[in-house]
Amino acid sequence: MVNESQRLVRTSLAVVMAVIIAISAQINFKIGPVPYTMQNFGVMLAGFLLGPYYGMLSVAIYLGMIAMSLPFAAGGGGIGALFGFTSGYLFGFLFTAFLAGYFREKLGDRTAMLWLSTFVAALPTYILGFAVFYKFAVGSAKLSAFAQSAVELFGIPEISFPFMIFAATVLIYIPQDMLIDHLLAVIVYRYVKDLLIQRGIEI
Repeated sequence: MVNESQRLVRTSLAVVMAVIIAISAQINFKIGPVPYTMQNFGVMLAGFLLGPYYGMLSVAIYLGMIAMSLPFAAGGGGIGALFGFTSGYLFGFLFTAFLAGYFREKLGDRTAMLWLSTFVAALPTYILGFAVFYKFAVGSAKLSAFAQSAVELFGIPEISFPFMIFAATVLIYIPQDMLIDHLLAVIVYRYVKDLLIQRGIEI
């Protein structure tokens, strides 16, 4: 049961984590319309630290800031960013933060298991990111050309148009997510949790 003090701390940290997610979105490497970013790090960390519901709240606050035209998405801000071809990733973060928090509650602080769970937690982001981009890519020469150039760059065979889009919007990002963003989130979570405990802050 979360007491009033914990609720206040988690709400405050949800705001802080929303800002961290926003900052992590600016750490990116653009290879086209869908850039490599560090957002998954912030989203996973929010779930680990705050649990499923307050983790989701931090992402909701982040999306609210984007809706208010603050340039906190990788591609800027405003309502357009929440309904554009990369919006699936943004809304997928809500479910990813929830699952990250859920797995942390179930698995505890076992580093290896927590890290492995991040692949499952990231699935909503991958699925929604692909689905929304695919919808926009059908009939869009620009987005289709990006997907084709991305798979050619990574030497991925163009088995079909849907697979090409999936590879360009999901597959090429998984190594960075798992080996950098998610691993870093687990490490930072362990460190921040210990730091909060030392200062008598219970979350």
